[in-house]
This record gives sequence, C-alpha cells and structure tokens, in this order.
Amino acid sequence: MNDFHTAFWTAKRAMFQAAEAAYNRHGVRAGQQFILRCLWDEDGLTPGEIARRLELTTPTVTRAATRMEASGLLRREPHPTDARLVLLRLTERGQELEEVIAREVERLGERALRTLDEAEREQLVRFLGEIRRNLT
Repeated sequence: MNDFHTAFWTAKRAMFQAAEAAYNRHGVRAGQQFILRCLWDEDGLTPGEIARRLELTTPTVTRAATRMEASGLLRREPHPTDARLVLLRLTERGQELEEVIAREVERLGERALRTLDEAEREQLVRFLGEIRRNLT
C-alpha cells in the first residue's frame, strides 16, 4: 500500500508542477482554470455557486477569486437582489484565455498520458473515479 501512496503523491505533484508552469505563462495559477471554466460556461456566478459546482468551500473560491481579480482575470459586481452576495464576472482578459487554457489543458493531458493507449487512458480515468468515490 505504501507504493500506491508514493506513486499517487509523486504523480499528483508532477501534474501540479507541470500545470503550474503551463498556466503561469498566461497569468493563471494551477487550479484557477477550474474557476475560469465555470465562468466560461456561465459568467456571473457567486463564489458559493462555483464552490458547489467544484465541490470546494466558498472561502477557498473567495480567496482564489481575490487573486484572480488582482491578476485581471475577473471582477466582482454586486448581486442585483442580495446585497450580501457578489457576482464574479470575467474581464476581457479572462474571456480571451478560454481557448488558450483549453489548448494548455489538452497539451498537458497528452503529455501526461503519452505512453498510454486509449484503453489504458479510459481505465485510468475510471480507476481515479473509483478512488474518489471510495474516499468520499
């Protein structure tokens, strides 16, 4: 079992480092691409809505949004009916990154899986889903 923990942790770490390098070229930190994806799908969500979609806590999304706002990726707007809430809206720069980040995601996935055939890739994704379900 120790081999599994070591293999999983080192693969996760390598993936994070590669993602960080790929996205940093565009002013995006690893992990922020998921928030961007939510907003590309539906701009003007609250941090709580994004947190639910990504299975994160609202404070985690709020902290990331603060960094993303400082980087010029999104802006906060008052909620039209609830003064306690804010909406996160993409800036022009944030909108322009959709295709760029999609290409980075694709390249990163291909790089990570380049030695696996299609059946092995599908099996790996299935196994990762099973691991997630086992732990939640």
